[in-house]
Amino acid sequence: MNGLSRRIVLASGIILAVWCGTVGAQGQPEGQLTIAFDASIAPTFLDPAETPGIGTPFVFLYAMHDALIKPLPGNDMAPCLAESWKESPDGLAYEFKLRQGLKFHNGDPFTADDVKFSFQRYKGAAAKLLHDRVKAVDVLDPYRVRFVLDKPWPDFLLFYATPATGAAWIVPRKYIEKVGEEGFRRQPVGLGPYRFVRQSPGVELVLEANEQYWRKKPSIKTVVIKGVPDRTTRLAMLKTGEADIGYLMVGVEAATIKADPKLRLVKVIPPAAWWLDFPEQWNPKSPWSDRRVRLAATMAVDKQALNEAERLGFSRLTGSIIPSVMEFALRLEPYPYDPTHAKRLLTEAGYPNGFDAGELTPLPPFTTMGEAVANYLAAVGIRTRVRGMERATFMEAWRTRSRQGVYVTVTAAPGNASSRIENFVISTAPYATGGYPDIDDLFRQQAQERDRGKRQALLHQIQRLMHERVMYGGIFEPATLHGIGPRVEEAGVGLSAQLYFTSPWEDMRLKKQ
Repeated sequence: MNGLSRRIVLASGIILAVWCGTVGAQGQPEGQLTIAFDASIAPTFLDPAETPGIGTPFVFLYAMHDALIKPLPGNDMAPCLAESWKESPDGLAYEFKLRQGLKFHNGDPFTADDVKFSFQRYKGAAAKLLHDRVKAVDVLDPYRVRFVLDKPWPDFLLFYATPATGAAWIVPRKYIEKVGEEGFRRQPVGLGPYRFVRQSPGVELVLEANEQYWRKKPSIKTVVIKGVPDRTTRLAMLKTGEADIGYLMVGVEAATIKADPKLRLVKVIPPAAWWLDFPEQWNPKSPWSDRRVRLAATMAVDKQALNEAERLGFSRLTGSIIPSVMEFALRLEPYPYDPTHAKRLLTEAGYPNGFDAGELTPLPPFTTMGEAVANYLAAVGIRTRVRGMERATFMEAWRTRSRQGVYVTVTAAPGNASSRIENFVISTAPYATGGYPDIDDLFRQQAQERDRGKRQALLHQIQRLMHERVMYGGIFEPATLHGIGPRVEEAGVGLSAQLYFTSPWEDMRLKKQ
């Protein structure tokens, strides 16, 4: 049996060996590693309760916090704070056996109370779904906790205990009750391999090794993360040695790194997808409500040329927002690049001279990606103005149903086809501005279907409808490129195929001097 959900089922009830090692007689952490991060660092990135259904915050959560279960090298559902778990025969209860003897960075012991508190406090992606479907969280003893569902839910573990959401990432109940939510934002405390030292909001975050981390003692003493949205600045920092890792180095900067013998360009293709998002397609007065207009926009974009320019040709083209490597994904080829046909479609739709589509907003800081798409659209008559935002502002705008224009966006949050549809497609999705009743109905059916074959057929049907209706304009599954400086021996990129960022942090190493 293949797929994430099958691995969940197979893992249930089995106490897995801690293959990844324990804190032992290792050398003391030494040195400092500096990361030039690709966006301003929002305080919400440091709080698991705030986690949206995209990958960015997990860069920080993997450093400072820990989860019951999370992707680790060689295991997409590795036992972490939970040593084992089991599902009841009727599918209505999941019981977790917790790892004993762990302490938060402030010295508070980790117990099942913290698991229950963290779940109740969670307000990020799929929070309403989780809170509606979980009837009770029972603390059985300090190291056992049971989640009771209102009805069988095949994807409970996927939504709860993977980076599809942040609900299973644990924060300290007693500490938060003592200092309050504002105090936790100023001085977050977790269970991860690195502890919070200080931050300049948006600009810099300083972390220090947690030498008692259960999996492995970090070898690097201090990690400094600098928010550097400008790609050329990140490149300059790599070249001068001011930064050891430069995040998301694409286009000209990626090619420059590849050609520099002192630097390394590393890549990973995580379960991610870039696409054109048409939030006004549900407004009957908007040109975007016409399928022909959405298809014209999709066919106006030269996806392979974008791939070559932005990702040096390493990405996989796609016609879907659901990565082809995800469980239950239906592999869909992109609509072809055909600007002549795109113009014909616009004429048929009543726009022979094109139209003004307002703002085009790319995910920050991928301005060149947005500019390229805007140029392709303009070539067929769809006129836009590229709008720049901070990453946190973009994510908030993305989740509002009032957004307009065109969004050029991506998510690298792990999960399966169901979790992507849950977050982006159905009419109640946090990132949807509308939906179709037949798709909503098919989604409800698959969410309760425990037969894998029948469930896959329902999810494939939804994905065909999404593609036929051009709900989104698929672009590519991106090769994520990072620049690595000469001091770094192990950057952690690609150790887990589920993650686009450097991880696990405790596996990162500097070269011996």
